[in-house]
Amino acid sequence: MPWRLIGVVLLGAVFLFFIGFNLENRCDISLGFFTFSQVPVFLTALSAFMLGLFLALPLVVSFRFGNRRKKKTETPAGKVSRKKREKTAGTAESGVSAGSPPPDGDYGIQ
Repeated sequence: MPWRLIGVVLLGAVFLFFIGFNLENRCDISLGFFTFSQVPVFLTALSAFMLGLFLALPLVVSFRFGNRRKKKTETPAGKVSRKKREKTAGTAESGVSAGSPPPDGDYGIQ
């Protein structure tokens, strides 16, 4: 089921209800040197939300890439990661190699 699509549709519906209930509400926005008058409230709220998203974007990107770089430098050169250890553990414990049998015919049968 496309849960993301359903979430986007529901979010769009919430925005439409918000806009519909605030069409007549107006406000003045002062930037200090210039004043915008009679701006609809829904434009003010949505623009503030989008500005917050854009300002938070560099922070999120830096955390995501910073953690990856940190993890790569933390692992010492001689150590094996947990995934590789689990992958090779099954073949090492059973005594069977992962490759093809040796060409001389010795298949490990005793």
